[in-house]
Amino acid sequence: MEAKAIRKHVRGSAIKMRTVANLVRGKSVPQALALLAVMPHRATEPIAKTIKSAYSNLLDQNRDERFDDEALVVREIRIDEGPMFKRFQPAPRGRALPILKRTSHVTVVVGPSDQA
Repeated sequence: MEAKAIRKHVRGSAIKMRTVANLVRGKSVPQALALLAVMPHRATEPIAKTIKSAYSNLLDQNRDERFDDEALVVREIRIDEGPMFKRFQPAPRGRALPILKRTSHVTVVVGPSDQA
């Protein structure tokens, strides 16, 4: 049994978010949230919110069961590229240079660890 949460159109490039996601993959939920709380990256907030949402989804789907928080792990965390906002910035000699404001989709799957 596992639960999934998806957060779409998060402002931030997928490459920068993946560096943060790689650090919490496979860790227990409280340990992952504690690690994200002390990291200085901007990508930690949407990833932490998505982990909390997946954890709440798991508790909501299985109301009759008890879970040990330390036994729940981040089984899968995936950062996909979302659509880009395309803007232009004025440049010398009447030109315009494109600016791509990137977005990401965050997918988190939380479930009990396989070790028991």
